Amino acid sequence: MGEFTDKVKGVADKVTGSIKEGVGKATNDPGLEAEGKAQQVKGSAEKIKGNVKGTLNDL
Repeated sequence: MGEFTDKVKGVADKVTGSIKEGVGKATNDPGLEAEGKAQQVKGSAEKIKGNVKGTLNDL
């Protein structure tokens, strides 16, 4: 995937994870809350991956 695609997927995963975490807290579902946190971490990693690709392309 390209730099832009990785960054967009990262943001989407962070938003989705945040929603899942909030719903998990609201419904007292620790599994959903943990899944949301994990998805946010995945989103951060994807965004970093996109940034690295962009930096490498600039070299």
